[in-house]
Amino acid sequence: MKILHLLASPFWSGPAENVALLARAQREAGHEVTVAVDRRRKEIPAEEPSVPRLKELGLLDEGGLELSVKSPPWTVWSDTRKLKARSVDVVHAHFTHDHLVARWGRPRGAVVIRSVHAPRSLRFSLPEADAYTVPSSSVITKLVGRRVRVLPPLVDAMFRPAEDREALRRELGLTGAPLVGMVSTFQPSRRHGLGVEAFAQLRRGHAGARLVLVGDGEQVEPVRQQVRALGLEEAVTFAGYQRGETFARWLRALDEVWVLGLGNDWSARAAAQARASGVRVVAVEEGNLPALADVLVEGLTAEAVVEASESGTRSPVAHPSNERIAAEVLALYEQARAER
Repeated sequence: MKILHLLASPFWSGPAENVALLARAQREAGHEVTVAVDRRRKEIPAEEPSVPRLKELGLLDEGGLELSVKSPPWTVWSDTRKLKARSVDVVHAHFTHDHLVARWGRPRGAVVIRSVHAPRSLRFSLPEADAYTVPSSSVITKLVGRRVRVLPPLVDAMFRPAEDREALRRELGLTGAPLVGMVSTFQPSRRHGLGVEAFAQLRRGHAGARLVLVGDGEQVEPVRQQVRALGLEEAVTFAGYQRGETFARWLRALDEVWVLGLGNDWSARAAAQARASGVRVVAVEEGNLPALADVLVEGLTAEAVVEASESGTRSPVAHPSNERIAAEVLALYEQARAER
């Protein structure tokens, strides 16, 4: 099949990495796959652009689509005309803007698949598609009567358990036990403040504990102020934004990861990456986290986070391989094509 993914974002964040991993797995299964992204927004302060990453992977679509929510109406219209002229079997739209372009620019004979990456995209105005994917089973009930399948997060092979965790920690300059991490953009929905509050309580029973915060974002300074106010400067490491293998090294050095909220991708990719790295996952009941967490936090309180952390519970459920996830999505495409 010829498959075109539409992702109206210039950022290598949110669902972009998951889309790239899906596209790569589909290509490895023998299909012709490209990913079109926002080509209008080129200056992206404090964000990693997706174009270089996709180009490096050989997945970047060069079909001339601007695919941007910042495009004027005439450029959006031009995108629909360009898409309609393409020869593809599947158009897989990932954001609302993509879905609208695909809805009005559907190539002859192609099926349109829509991935819903967060519940906020499920509006009454959601355009029709031949099939849908959702980030968790809890969302399926909102698409009753439509062909739908859960799209779990795919995980890069670089996320694997540490061969020598103690040696890795020495290389990174990390000390203390347990080593607890939060690995996400600093934004309100991720609840870093709750994490710091819970860590302060955890330290009362585990004086050697260390909190490692990997990421950047608008809430970094408020969190730093909270750490100082609680007298935790010596016990909290701000690792900053990390990418690729460097990020994977920081992740696999941890004992456990706290995922206390999700952003614009409810598949909970960080939890899957942590589990693949041999790191325990403590998480709130949000999005796809119940399917990936070792233990769920019963309530959004510091006490509940500490209780979950200290429970020691580990999940025996294995995460599906990228090949299996890609095969299930390809089967969804085939079903949609057969019934169109």
